[in-house]
Amino acid sequence: MLSNAFQALACPLDGEPLTQAEGAWRCPAGHSFDIAKQGYVNLLPVQKKRSNDPGDSKIMVAARQRFLNAGYYQPIAEALNHAALNGVPENMPLSCLDAGCGEGYYLRKLAQAAPDTALLELIGLDISKWAVMAAAKQSRQQEPNRQQEQSVTWVVGSNANLPVQAASLDRLLCMFGFPVMSEFSRVLKPGGALLQVEAGANHLRELREIIYPALKPERSGEQAVPEGFAAQAAETVSYSLTLNGKEAIADLLAMTPHLYRASAEGRERAAALKTLIVSVDVRVIKWIKNA
Repeated sequence: MLSNAFQALACPLDGEPLTQAEGAWRCPAGHSFDIAKQGYVNLLPVQKKRSNDPGDSKIMVAARQRFLNAGYYQPIAEALNHAALNGVPENMPLSCLDAGCGEGYYLRKLAQAAPDTALLELIGLDISKWAVMAAAKQSRQQEPNRQQEQSVTWVVGSNANLPVQAASLDRLLCMFGFPVMSEFSRVLKPGGALLQVEAGANHLRELREIIYPALKPERSGEQAVPEGFAAQAAETVSYSLTLNGKEAIADLLAMTPHLYRASAEGRERAAALKTLIVSVDVRVIKWIKNA
């Protein structure tokens, strides 16, 4: 697989194109955003933050990194890769944004799965600086011959105001995240694909039954087609996962919002477990932006 650095960034203050030079991204109006020593750029202005440290905490990011690198969600990555790369023309650039990239696991797996004839331009964006910092650090730690992982553009930013130029993306990933369909539609090219991965009714059910006194009723019905998109395909990925050891169970809980939603008693019950068999149940939905 070949790769180019993603270049179609936009200024988060005025929306104008950004160009990279001398260790920073700059727009024509003079707004400048330095590239951190870890290799990422922060395009989330202070005035657009809802808190001082938005997104996943450093602890959550570290837990997710350990859990995903152990391969527990590999089948999800494989289904996503197939949906993203199926039918891609040879020797044609494919620009892809992971909106809510976390520590970069799914983008790295996509790069590894791409055929030699694919030319990827990858950008990973997350509102958590800890997540983007971890993603950039992992990329820099890769072996020198694995250039596809070193050329990802890592950005701190928000899905509500994507710092990306309009109609610049062929693919957009939203993994268990917070979709902002108007922004996703703006940055995708006509005919581009939004790949949305969301939890199914039985996802992590066994864990939820342990930490909550009762489960909420599941939502019924199929997800409505977003405005400006057409449904192309959907795939369910379901399997059973055995976690041996307190560390793996703790990492699974810590990387999810359930860690903060559960009561102290629920967290204690989870912490007492030495083995947990849990269901993985997700849907990979492919939406195509209308021409």
